[in-house]
Amino acid sequence: MNLEIAIKKASNILKSKNIHSHELDAQVILSDIMGVEREYLIANDEKKISKKIIRKYISAIRRRKNREPVAYILGKKEFWSYDFLVNSNTLVPRVETELLIYKIINFYRNKKIKILDIGTGSGCILLTILKELPLSEGVGIDISSGAIEIAKLNSKNLSLESRSNFKISDIDKCNNSLKYDLIVSNPPYIPTANIKNLSKDITKYEPLIALDGGIDGLDLIKKVIYKSSHLLKRNGLLALEIGYNQYREVLRLLEKSKFKEICKEYDYNSNVRCIISTKLDNY
Repeated sequence: MNLEIAIKKASNILKSKNIHSHELDAQVILSDIMGVEREYLIANDEKKISKKIIRKYISAIRRRKNREPVAYILGKKEFWSYDFLVNSNTLVPRVETELLIYKIINFYRNKKIKILDIGTGSGCILLTILKELPLSEGVGIDISSGAIEIAKLNSKNLSLESRSNFKISDIDKCNNSLKYDLIVSNPPYIPTANIKNLSKDITKYEPLIALDGGIDGLDLIKKVIYKSSHLLKRNGLLALEIGYNQYREVLRLLEKSKFKEICKEYDYNSNVRCIISTKLDNY
């Protein structure tokens, strides 16, 4: 079987399951198995594939047919041009989260800061910031031991072990005597009732504990705001990723805790996705 036929067959299988990205997924999965770029597949579509590769491909397409995210099948996801290891203990990094990174880097470029990442997951936010701010160091916390294990591996792969530390911890247990220049968090923010409306790729495979934000989606956001008021240094920043239609309520919560919005960032659907604020009475 050659590349063109293999990809076409795989694409048709995924298409029959209403997977809209069927052709792209078929290409990405095969290129990863073969260790080549997608462009190679297109330029060499008559090339024969070994039986070993075909067996691996069939197995991977079967997993994707069952709606398992491509990132979990490959065991990695590109974020900010870096490959991050991921598995079912971590959310798949989203391109929208990169919007938060852009803002933070512009604030702190060429500065030395100490960062706390609450609900770190794969560590992609903290580690990306540290890559762009080489003088800085940070701590990532998560209640999932599996997520922390992955974050540590990503830290090692990106040669950031000396500047990052990952801990299994609940936000409530953070030591108030330690102060940070920046606290960043992409907390669970989807209202419980809305979880069922997410795609099967998410509900069947991604960790719901990292998605479910309670009745109004704000349970963890409230905790992060409250705790950050005790953990930030003077003039420190709190950078939050939030969900659809949550901006006004999150802004109200921030103002109630004496935070002032510095800026906000809209996602590709023109919804406020990120808010960066500072506490008015920092100490």
